[in-house]
Amino acid sequence: MLDVGEMLSVVDYFMITSGRNSRQVATIVEEVEAGVKRATGRSPLRLEGLRDATWVLMDYGDVVVHVFTPEMREFYDLEHLWSGTPRVSTSTFLNVQANPA
Repeated sequence: MLDVGEMLSVVDYFMITSGRNSRQVATIVEEVEAGVKRATGRSPLRLEGLRDATWVLMDYGDVVVHVFTPEMREFYDLEHLWSGTPRVSTSTFLNVQANPA
């Protein structure tokens, strides 16, 4: 997870992950969507790229989830593009979201 809130005014976090192939990418997207819905009741505001499932973007407003195939993740290299942003562990992020101050 990247904390991009200081650099972008429209989103706070990017969560970046990948599956081995487009079928696994689609499955990860389904599981993320179901898990977020169960935990928070929220659905993505936008869901793009599911048809090809090589790079799927799930926009939850404050959090954008990127799910890539390995080739697309390497090509777009978001971690390098946003290398100046702080990294946040997923477990820390989930704990903060579950117990907001």
